[in-house]
Amino acid sequence: MARRGRRWGIGLTIVFVLLVGLLLVVDRVGAWAAERTVEEKVSNEVDELGIAASDPEVTVGGFPFVTQVLEGKYEEITIVLRNVSANRVTMPVLDIRATGVNAAMNTLMSGEGSITADRVVGTATVGYASVRALFDQEGLEVGAENGQLRLRLPLTAGQQSITAVALANVAVSQGVVRVAVVDIRAEGAQLLPSAQRLLDTYKSRLSVQLRLPPLPFRLRVENVQVRPEGLAVTASAQGVPISS
Repeated sequence: MARRGRRWGIGLTIVFVLLVGLLLVVDRVGAWAAERTVEEKVSNEVDELGIAASDPEVTVGGFPFVTQVLEGKYEEITIVLRNVSANRVTMPVLDIRATGVNAAMNTLMSGEGSITADRVVGTATVGYASVRALFDQEGLEVGAENGQLRLRLPLTAGQQSITAVALANVAVSQGVVRVAVVDIRAEGAQLLPSAQRLLDTYKSRLSVQLRLPPLPFRLRVENVQVRPEGLAVTASAQGVPISS
């Protein structure tokens, strides 16, 4: 009798393990199908914006997936776009995180219907090669210095050749990235009056608005930090339609 009880116990354990394994498989297959649906929506969004990018990499976060499906609300969906480029600017990686995603089960599985997110945050770094192209100044070198943008530009004023070195603040105003030169001087040179006048004009010429590629999902740039590797951009949006 005890032996029969042990066999029942072992059998029930095996059945339980098989059921758990089956549920895990179903859970991951469902997440995979949802990820493919979102990938298609993101690709369409990228095409409509006219930007170039790699195929999106989508991950549906949160576990288990099945309980999120039943509620129609998902903790987080992560979207990675690589080599995002437009307007001569390339972002090697654009990382987008959508939280509070709302979608019916049939929508995520079939792609038909509305998907919305309570909040979307995008982060990317624009390398200095791309930043330099935005200025359209031949010979310009761009880098970082103590949280400011450092601009180095060879100039010729009459008979004098100089190298201008400028420091600029970078800030965001109404979603636009603005570069404002706060200091400009000649590198290791005594300036002739004509050279000084030329240098003064470049203070305004190098104070520009940077036109970044359009971002998907109504993302609006809200912060830019000058870092050694480039300009670190953060953008966000509220109440965003992922698809409709």
